[in-house]
Amino acid sequence: MTVTSAIGPIGIWTAQLDTQPSRLAQAAVRDLETLGYGAVWFPESFGREAFTNAGLLLAGSRRIVAATGIASLYARDAVAMANGQRTLCEAYPERFLLGIGVSHAPAVEQMRGHRYDSPVAAMRAYLDAMDRAPFRAVAPRTEPERVLAALGPRMLALSAERAGGAHTYFVPPDHTARAREILGPGRLLAVEQAVVLERDAAKAREIARTHTSGYLKLINYTSNLRRLGFDEADLAGGGSDRLVDAIVGWGALDAVVGRVRAHQAAGADHVCIQVLTADRQVLPTAAWRELAGALLPASAA
Repeated sequence: MTVTSAIGPIGIWTAQLDTQPSRLAQAAVRDLETLGYGAVWFPESFGREAFTNAGLLLAGSRRIVAATGIASLYARDAVAMANGQRTLCEAYPERFLLGIGVSHAPAVEQMRGHRYDSPVAAMRAYLDAMDRAPFRAVAPRTEPERVLAALGPRMLALSAERAGGAHTYFVPPDHTARAREILGPGRLLAVEQAVVLERDAAKAREIARTHTSGYLKLINYTSNLRRLGFDEADLAGGGSDRLVDAIVGWGALDAVVGRVRAHQAAGADHVCIQVLTADRQVLPTAAWRELAGALLPASAA
């Protein structure tokens, strides 16, 4: 078994574990594991460092895959990235999936103090350096696998060429179909899907816009949305109803499940669900359980 097969069809994507002390974050991941989720994805931005966080979550669980969504190449040099991955993959075989990304210019330049270079060229050079990185410690028993954060056609093509697949974020099922076509068969396509379990349209969109408004300030996402046919009116004010409804699946449980199934029908191998709620400091444990009951085998949930 490889880690890209071990993650299964459904995972959870969450930044909310950072709001919890480490021991409670570990307990939450154990609960996700018990419910049958194949992977827990987490970001690296203003919270816990990606490899340290992965080690904490892996140490507190037995089976679930810890996946970075994403580890920024500007946060560490290529040798550190490669050897951090090798260390975790040796300690936790088939349980750590490295998602690598170029992040975004504001975070890279204003927060980290680096120069944000051409994303595809920077990623290609970084992967070259990772592949050359020496490692004088006990090696993992199988070659570590990586996926690239990818939205545009060139980064998706690089994902097919130099990685085990791609991790896409803030995308509708239409993008998933395009991504699968570019990746071709045999490459993992792991798609993030934000959801709100709320039937009232006004309430659901209010919660959703707290999510979309921040991402619509980042050119990587707005460029991708323009490629998908959204215009300036859609991108303004936290997103038009059309855009919000395309990016965030909301409504009753069957509507949210339908959005996940739409990604799968479009070619996603794995959908990692990000549950949005009005209070981001509280873990959405009830929603995670409800979604597990609808999406995962009854024996697991």
